[in-house]
Amino acid sequence: MPDPVVPPTPPVPLAALLARADLALRQIAGPADADTVIHWAHTSEMADPYPYLLGGELLLSAGVHIPDAAGSGTYFDDYVSRIVAAGGAALGFGLAPVHDTVPRALVEACDTYELPLLEVPPQTTFSGVARAVWQLMAQARHAELRRVTEAQQSLAAAAARPDPVRAVLRQLAQRMAGWAVLYGLEGAEVASAGREPDGTAGGALAELAEVVRPSGPGTPTSATDTAAGTHLAAYALGAGPGFVLGVAAAHRDPGDHTIASVAAVLLSLLTGEQQSGSGAARSSALVRLLLGAEPQEVAPLLGEGSRLVVHARPDAGPCDPVAASALGAALGSPLVDLAPDVVRVLVPADREPAPQPGWTLGVSAPASAPDWPAAGPPGGAGPVPVC
Repeated sequence: MPDPVVPPTPPVPLAALLARADLALRQIAGPADADTVIHWAHTSEMADPYPYLLGGELLLSAGVHIPDAAGSGTYFDDYVSRIVAAGGAALGFGLAPVHDTVPRALVEACDTYELPLLEVPPQTTFSGVARAVWQLMAQARHAELRRVTEAQQSLAAAAARPDPVRAVLRQLAQRMAGWAVLYGLEGAEVASAGREPDGTAGGALAELAEVVRPSGPGTPTSATDTAAGTHLAAYALGAGPGFVLGVAAAHRDPGDHTIASVAAVLLSLLTGEQQSGSGAARSSALVRLLLGAEPQEVAPLLGEGSRLVVHARPDAGPCDPVAASALGAALGSPLVDLAPDVVRVLVPADREPAPQPGWTLGVSAPASAPDWPAAGPPGGAGPVPVC
């Protein structure tokens, strides 16, 4: 069966069209599948409609093409099989002015080929059915745009919360009604949210993440797959061989790719290392220290002025690199050191650190580069609350 040429509007559930009381349509044959959708309505009285269908149509016919002896041969089987072969989604048969009832042989053929058959009453015009399809499409499109907009806003708000990486993953998992996972540099799971899929889907998603992990020219930035009935998607975060976002969900709606792409951009900003500007300066400073330069010699690469040394400990549980980076982002500094029992952040002296939920912070007095190693909170007793 050919793939339908999908229009730039969401498909309409056939059940939604049947629920329109003003149309009074009635399904009299074929499967009553809630997942059956239509992409458009098309009227044709051709005995062989195959050349004129793109797929996904509700084909409307008043039976003008039906010969008098059609019921005694294979006419209806041939007719319905061609609609199915063209990818038609359903057939609507109009009563009057040609036929007072739907031919019994047509009903049987639609049951045989599992094509939904709708009876269109005399008072319902084909143009009225087509108009209803487009109205439902417009409503679905509006609802989808609203859903995407609300998801974008909620993801942006999550990125501004404490521990923003996990907050974005939680919001994405909720919006996708699935599982969102962040894979690290070696393919290990760094953080996740939502319900992890059962069976082989989790392993398949990890393998899909490797497909988009940059390895040379031509590597895709995103990829999709299906495993164990679960829709999978992976998105590379940034241009380097870094983090990858994975998403697994039971359903995939038209706006889901847009929502996941927004999350991928936000996570790229939260986790990615900038390879130019201040990022290059930090790399240069580190290399010079490793080569024996004194701290005061490399400090100008990090910016002018004195700095505060913030000592932080998480209120619950051990700290990991993602949480430490998120803390640095919240304090407005990329200069973060994750030690076994404390996180240290170098913050410009003119930027007063604000209290951070989930963290106990201690802040040194403003200090210049030679004094940074010894700088600590007042009293030297370790971190104290700043609030």
